[in-house]
Order: sequence, then C-alpha cells, then structure tokens
Amino acid sequence: MPQAVSDGGENLNGSDVGGSRALSHYGMDSTGYSVSFLPKKSILEEFSSALKDMFFAGEDPLQQYKEQPSWSKRVWLSLQHVFPVLEWGRHYTLSKFKGDFISGLTIASLCIPQDIGYSKLANLPPEIGLYSSFVPPLIYTLMGSSRDLAIGPVAVVSLLLGSQLQNEFDPKTHPLEYRRLAFTATFFAGITQAALGFFRLGFIIEFLSHAAIVGFMAGAAITIALQQLKGFLGIRKFTTNTDIVSVMKSIFKSAHHGWNWQTILIGASFLGFLLVTKYIGKKKKKLFWMSATAPLISVIMSTFFVYITRADKHGVAVVKNIEKGINPPSANLIYFSGPFLLKGFKIGVVAGLIALTEAIAIGRTFAAMKDYQLDGNKEMVALGTMNVVASLTSCYITTVLLTLLFITPLFKYTPNAILSSIIISAVLGLIDYKAAYVIWKVDKLDFLACLGAFLGVVFSSVEYGLLIAVAISIAKILLQATRPKTALLGNLPRTAIYKNIEQYQEVTTVPGVVIVQVDSAIYFTNSNYVKERILRWLEEEEERQRQQKFPQIEFLIVALSAVVDIDTSGIHALEELLRALEKRKIQLILADPGPTVIQKFRAAKFMELIGDDKISLTVGDAVKKFAPKAVDSV
Repeated sequence: MPQAVSDGGENLNGSDVGGSRALSHYGMDSTGYSVSFLPKKSILEEFSSALKDMFFAGEDPLQQYKEQPSWSKRVWLSLQHVFPVLEWGRHYTLSKFKGDFISGLTIASLCIPQDIGYSKLANLPPEIGLYSSFVPPLIYTLMGSSRDLAIGPVAVVSLLLGSQLQNEFDPKTHPLEYRRLAFTATFFAGITQAALGFFRLGFIIEFLSHAAIVGFMAGAAITIALQQLKGFLGIRKFTTNTDIVSVMKSIFKSAHHGWNWQTILIGASFLGFLLVTKYIGKKKKKLFWMSATAPLISVIMSTFFVYITRADKHGVAVVKNIEKGINPPSANLIYFSGPFLLKGFKIGVVAGLIALTEAIAIGRTFAAMKDYQLDGNKEMVALGTMNVVASLTSCYITTVLLTLLFITPLFKYTPNAILSSIIISAVLGLIDYKAAYVIWKVDKLDFLACLGAFLGVVFSSVEYGLLIAVAISIAKILLQATRPKTALLGNLPRTAIYKNIEQYQEVTTVPGVVIVQVDSAIYFTNSNYVKERILRWLEEEEERQRQQKFPQIEFLIVALSAVVDIDTSGIHALEELLRALEKRKIQLILADPGPTVIQKFRAAKFMELIGDDKISLTVGDAVKKFAPKAVDSV
C-alpha cells in the first residue's frame, strides 16, 4: 500500500505541505499517492482515544502494568509510582548522602531566617514558619520526583495568604481564629493540588502564561519589599493594605515620629552585606556558599549586637520568644464546618494554585538543566499530600529539627529589621527584567499580560493582580482561537514548494490560482472568520492579478496541513465558501487534510459535495493537476 509520511517539512514531491499516513485510499492523485483517512472507530474507541490524549498525552497509562508477569510486581510498580523513594532509594549511596548533607546544611542556613521572616509576612508566629520547613520536606522526600526542589514557605504565597486571611480576622486581636483559618486554607490548598494531580488536571495551571507569571512575580516582589519597610524603618503603626499608594502614605505619615534610626542602621548595614554576597555568589560560582550562608550569618551577628548593646530597650523591635518543640497536631483547629469552612476553601484554592504554579515552574527548570524528567501530575499529588499533612501538624502552605528543639530561644533578640533585610534581598531576585524585555521583543500581547499582572499587584492587591493575569491570558487564548492566522502562498521558482509570500520575497503567485493556508483548527469560534478571511484574500488577489493582466481566477486552493481538527461549524463554513465560489465560477480545492479532518469530511458527506477529485495530497499536486499550464509559466 502506498504511504506518505508527514514530517512537517518537504513531502515526497517537494511540497512544503506534508501528507498523512495512508491507511486507506480515498482516491489517487497525479503522483499515485492518495489523501487517506483512518479506519472508522466506534464511539467508545474515539472517546477513549480523546481521554488518553487529554490526560496522558497519548500514552497508555496501564501499559507498564500489562507488561508485568505477576500481580506482586504490579503492586510494587504501583507503590513506586506513588512513592518514588522506593525506586531511587535502592541506588542511594554514601557519596550522594554526603552531597545531600552539605546541601541540607546550606539550605538550612538560608531557610531558618527566611522561614521566620515569611511567617511574619503571613502574619503567623515565627515557629509556624519553622514547622513548615520540617514536616513538609519529609513528606515530599517520599512522594516527590524533583531532585532539586527546596520545600518550605515562599514569599509570594506567604504574602497572598496573609493579605487574604487578614480580611477575615485581625491576627493581633484574634490570633487563634486567624491561625485556624490559615490551617484550613492550607488543608484545602493541599486537597486542591492533590486532586489536580490525581485526576491529571494539571493543564489548568497552564492558563497562567509565562509572561503573566513574570509580571505577577515582579509585582509581588515589589509589594513584599514595600511591606518590609515597616520592620526596616522601625515603624510600629503600618497600613494593612498592600498596594503601593497605601504603603507609601503610611511610610511618609510616620516619617517624623515613627522611624527608628538604630533600626534603619541595622537593616541598611546587613542589607548591603546580603546584596554584596549575593553579587559575589553570582559572579564566582565557587563562592556560592557566601550568599547561601549570608542570611544566617546576618541573623547571628545582628542578634549578638542587639544582645550586647540592649538595643531592644532603645526602640529596636525584636522577634522575642519563639516556642520550641516539635510541631503540635492541629487537626482539631481546622474548620470542617461553619461559615469559615467556605472562606478557608476559597483562600486555599487560590493559594494552592499559586504555590503549585511556582513549584512546578522551578522544578521543571532544574529538571531541564540536569536532563531528567519531571512528572507534573505526580508532583501535584506529592505537594498536595504534603500540604494536607502540614495543615494537620501546625504548618502552613509550603528548620529543622535541631533548631526547633534547642536553638529557637537564641532568636529572642533577633531584630525584625534583619528579617526584613533578608526578605528584601531574597525577593529582589523575583524581578526578572531581562525576561520582561525578551517578552516585549517577542510578543506584545504577552507583554501586555506581563504588565497587567505587574500593575494589578502593585497598585491594587495580589488577588487582583492574579485575576488580571488570568483574565489577560485567557483573553489571549480566545483571541488566538477566534482569529487564527491565514497566509497567502506562492511558488518558489523551479520547485514544487509553496511558501508564505510575506515571508519569502522570492516566491511568485500562480496565474489564475489563489492559494491560502489556514494555520489553526477550524471550530465554531473561528469558522466564520476563516471563511471571510479566505474570501478577502481571494478578492485582494483577484484585484492584483487583474492589474497584472493575469487570467481570471479559476481555482482557490486551501492548504489544510495545519488544520488538526474541524467541527460541524467549520464544515458548514466550508460549504458556504464552496457555494460562494460556485457563483463566481471558481473551483475550491483542499490540500493535505489530516486524518481527523478527512474523516469528519466523510462523516458529514462533505466529500460528496465537493467531489473526491478536489482533495489533493499537497499544494504542489493540486496546482500541477488543476493548473499545469500556470505551473509551466511560473
């Protein structure tokens, strides 16, 4: 049986429009190869295939289990799927442990001060931040698949959680209720994440485009940095709003009597130290340890300075007491009923999606750098389970055992200014101006999403910034879906290749023939636009060829190589196009329809309407068959 395989490049006859695997003939063209369709499937087979493509990227999820000879091996394989530690743990060596031990100490030195600072950002007691870097990593170690992801509180989620929770409870006047709502939100964040992974619905987070995330992160970084000015300047009364206007008003109102120069000196000195060590660590990779240990060094030095000078008695705000001990259970604190159940659920879903988006993006980045695969859905289940367990053990959405048991009393004299400096230093890295510039150069619509998310966070709130980011991303999807690209094709001289006339200046149009390419699936959302755009191309080309004294247009060839699917509205639009062309005495030729498209043409009896001979394998074949003299004259 003859066969034509499309690879996105030149076809067997030299055309740039590929063919499809010929499983069954529909009619031979001039080359001896046919435009073909797949064997007819039952409704159940089609539905099963669609589900497999949507949730498993075309892979049979049960294939690996079918290949196992016994039930015991299948059970073991299932356990390995849920707990990857059973797979990589068998190959764990002492040398790997040494590397992990050093990495753990390095991360701990960074996480301890950051966790305390991020918990204050979420308006939670500092020990909650430390708890959140103890239990969750243990769960992720068992279930996660990333080799490089550090688990613990993060700045953006902490800010989002704090800003939403304080809309319900004042953390100072109602600390218990505030903490209960935080645990409730964490619980439902975990449920949301795990459910998305279990049901393989991870594509939902893809609605936040890369551009929107860049803008959202940059806006959140500025918002977080502005919030830290309270501790950095020693301001006692500060606005609870997060927008830049409210924050700046609060700062300037307290300028005359609310700032503390000792606090500013401490904060500015160590912020400079942190930024310098970060710069050195980036410039000289061998000195990365300087930037990694700088936060802990800053905490130790500033705490010692405050202790020996008793600066806390001169207006320098300090952390004070941090409860020591292992995470207490908190299942009894979660709202499983009552009016705050729904509020905790709403906050948890939003915070969970943001945390998931950030974690998956970072995990994929490291996986690409180190050339290993990261299962996004498996990550979601792991992160979700981790947060559910965290909510039951006094943690919030995501130092260590030694710190929790013995070291926490030493933070009594740690100045809040140093925590603010550490957070400011950390979040500055979230402002990726280089990525924003690339987005501007590449795609202006993407930059609009980036800018909208940034301005929404900075001038309104994290929630509105997120809403704007999602809205603009969805609007872009709808715009692309309703206004697909179309192009006029011409012939590259002395070849059977047809290319976009706007991209290649060497191509020439074929006298008496108009060739239009559609670069998208044709659905009800864009079918009418596609039909009208093709007719406009035809009118414009008729006028141009008329001016050049070319013969009257006799054929309109529509290249369908990029049309991966079509629905009944799309077929109806082609029927209308066919009737409009018949009135003008112009024949409609369709080139290179894919297997799904040709199958739907046949089911809708469109093949009988247009005629079998009007379906060609490639654009080159169509021109050669219907306008051979025109080809010779080009």
